[in-house]
Amino acid sequence: MNELRKDPILNRWVAILKDSKAPEHYINEYTENISPDSASDNECLLCPGNQHEAYTEIFTIKEDCESSNNHDWHTKVISMIKPVLQIEGELGRKGVGMYDKMNSIGANELIIESPYHNTQPEDLGISHMIKVISTYRHRISQLESDPRLRYTLIHKDYGKAAGEQYKHPHSHVIATPVIPKGIKEELDGAKAYYQYKERCIFCDIVNEELRTGARVIMETKNFVAFVPFAPKSPFEYWILPRRHNCAFQEISDEELEDFSFILMETIKKMGAALKNPPYNYVLHTAPNRIPRKNYWHTLGEDFHWHMEIMPQIAIKTGFEMDSEFYILTTKPEDAANYLKGA
Repeated sequence: MNELRKDPILNRWVAILKDSKAPEHYINEYTENISPDSASDNECLLCPGNQHEAYTEIFTIKEDCESSNNHDWHTKVISMIKPVLQIEGELGRKGVGMYDKMNSIGANELIIESPYHNTQPEDLGISHMIKVISTYRHRISQLESDPRLRYTLIHKDYGKAAGEQYKHPHSHVIATPVIPKGIKEELDGAKAYYQYKERCIFCDIVNEELRTGARVIMETKNFVAFVPFAPKSPFEYWILPRRHNCAFQEISDEELEDFSFILMETIKKMGAALKNPPYNYVLHTAPNRIPRKNYWHTLGEDFHWHMEIMPQIAIKTGFEMDSEFYILTTKPEDAANYLKGA
């Protein structure tokens, strides 16, 4: 089994794989520029009909009627073939000298977002995008019931530079027995702001962005997409709901449809403006409140779920990566205007 180890200085956890790779693995990766998956749709493990005995099907949204497209599903959730975290087992948390470690218990799932090998969900129309987002909601709701799991994160990596593992449209579900350091800092920052001002910082951000309009890319009845005031990278943008709600899985059906639409449209804008760049998006939602109800009792007031979308178009320097003091080569206001007009 893989294991999780805690950095005692920064209080962050890292996963250590049991199958340690030799240096040649990394040398080949960089010198040969190997694609993560160059298979055609006839060979792709994620395409309909190409079932793999190593993965387990977890959840499927099926076609409403018999399909003429050689598939009977819209989205499918499967277990990762070589998971970093596994659902079976106990945490086994223990000390090793001054250090802490535990078993890599959690969930490591892959969401197949489309049955078509070369077609992204945003290109299949709003009805399909709604099914993808519904799949996200289902997985978070299901995994929240496991008291061993503290946080569920959904993310998408598009393009090799963004860490894409397969060419087939997909995203990831990772549920961890700890709250990742970056998420914890965001939660603590929101909590501190609420204690000082008795207002949700994300609600204040939405109101400020709508007031100025300088960084807004797109608005709908329930959501606002905008470039943040101080982003980490050029053309990064966020999507926030207008209604205060800390947990994504509590999204209403109307909001889910609206969110699917604004995500679909802004991804298309980003693709048109930046010539189909590699990107990552990450869904930030409330942690699992079941194991620590008392600790997170203010989440309903101080946190606000949202999605962060980050095109990978600029290489970060060692200074930026180590210090987290980022240097923006395009003003957020200029980035917003460019994306808005795409």
